[in-house]
Amino acid sequence: MSESLVVCDVAEDLVEKLRKFRFRKETHNAAIIMKIDKDERLVVLDEELEGVSPDELKDELPERQPRTFIVYSYKYQHDDGRVSYPLCFIFSSPVGCKPEQQMMYAGSKNKLVQTAELTKVFEIRNTEDLTEEWLREKLGFFH
Repeated sequence: MSESLVVCDVAEDLVEKLRKFRFRKETHNAAIIMKIDKDERLVVLDEELEGVSPDELKDELPERQPRTFIVYSYKYQHDDGRVSYPLCFIFSSPVGCKPEQQMMYAGSKNKLVQTAELTKVFEIRNTEDLTEEWLREKLGFFH
């Protein structure tokens, strides 16, 4: 017996916030952390962080709860000296979560990626993996 996949909508105010975040002019790292409101079946804003490194961001994430979608604007220094600000979507899916929670988050992930027009999508299973080295390695594939 399989459970049906629950796909949550994205809150309208969050859609607007993500659109503005995509076109922000600031040059420091920043993150929008989102979660699912299970009662409303909506992806909603949880927290906004400014000037946060990947290691600091890691400290904000729960270790065993799949509550986390992150859109992260990262200052990426290329080997040739250029600087870019890729917008990364990081989906935290820790080992040991309740299957029904994992299904709800997995089902909603694609809708959020599509709504926010994100192309750099990464999943972490262990919050300790979220480091500057890990992110630079993932982004190196795109550059």
